[in-house]
Amino acid sequence: TLVSERLLQASTIMFAHPSVPPSYKRYGDEKESSFSPEAGKELFLDPLTLPCGVTIPNRIAKAPMSEERATQDGRPNRNLIEMYRAWSHGGFGLNITGNFIVDKRWLVAPGNVVCESERDLEALRAWSEAAQTPDLMCWVQICHPGRQTSSENPVAPSEVPLPWGPPVRALTEEEIYDVIDRFVTTARVVKLAGFSGVQIHCAHGYLLSQFLSPLVNKREDKWGGSLENRARISLEIVRKTRAIVGADFPISVKINSADFQRGGFDENEAFDFVKMLEDEGVDLIEVSGGTYEKLAMTDGEDGREEKQSTKEREAYFLEFSKRLVESTKIPVMCTGGWRSRDAMLSALQNKEVHLIGIGRPSIEADLPSKLISGEVNGALITRPLEGIENFAWCQNQFDRVAMRLHPKVDL
Repeated sequence: TLVSERLLQASTIMFAHPSVPPSYKRYGDEKESSFSPEAGKELFLDPLTLPCGVTIPNRIAKAPMSEERATQDGRPNRNLIEMYRAWSHGGFGLNITGNFIVDKRWLVAPGNVVCESERDLEALRAWSEAAQTPDLMCWVQICHPGRQTSSENPVAPSEVPLPWGPPVRALTEEEIYDVIDRFVTTARVVKLAGFSGVQIHCAHGYLLSQFLSPLVNKREDKWGGSLENRARISLEIVRKTRAIVGADFPISVKINSADFQRGGFDENEAFDFVKMLEDEGVDLIEVSGGTYEKLAMTDGEDGREEKQSTKEREAYFLEFSKRLVESTKIPVMCTGGWRSRDAMLSALQNKEVHLIGIGRPSIEADLPSKLISGEVNGALITRPLEGIENFAWCQNQFDRVAMRLHPKVDL
């Protein structure tokens, strides 16, 4: 096919990013920047040393996204490898993959990578080599969807289904321990494959987030009730992963600042949960928010229309991130809503966040290099899409990244 031919061509030529048409408009172009190229470089290129001793060379990270480009049986393929090769040459300080699923029975969606064993070790090694350079690490995000799955017979902490979803079955205690072991196995395998860190996905309403939520977790055993009990599975995963990967291997955790649902996991519990993670020696917290029921990244932090202050500062979860930076020793990465160079630099200058996580804007694979140099004032302005239409648009743009084609903003 044309796609296969283009991927083969991309993998065999010297790396070069495609030029973006000069007619494309960007965020930040409407006013003069508050930061000179030199001042911007100083802030962006300030290295960040993690508690484990590993150093991230700059302050822009490719945030994890669900690219959903694996084979039907969950194997990495050339499309994914070339996509990450493009990002590895784009100037990011850190590259984090989308969901690696720990159990093939339950996917977030078709096209997820499944990593239950060393079955795909050769392909994973090819991926890790493409996704990393001497100056860039690639970490793997590890996930179990729980009730937020496209698969049949979903499981959850308790028998609490999604409002529009099928019935769910509560995990037995034996199955909970199996989930813990599966996360640890995936971490062991990806380290063996050459990836340089892992992220435990405790956000967005997936299984570990479901355990944290009083709305979904109605258990009356040691896995439910108090926050300490609801956090137990996540803490066990972190603890056992650390024992397997060693003290100098980065472990990140992605958390919700809140679920934005009455009676759900809230900001106060999020702060307490981060304190528990700090005690376990976690190296980086990525802040996000919301679930399938409350998509905070489209509805705003309060589940309604974004406040004017949120729109002006761009980043959806920056207020929470700032308070978290002030209260924890763990470096904080804030993801969601970053668009202009000035907003990113202002947050770094004011020490409101340690790392800028960008997702959708990474359809321009070398955006970080352009931001750092001062060549551009922000991300490309794209069509304002929502829901499934937005998802399909992003998937098409990811394919263009893999084929080394420039983004097509009017696609």
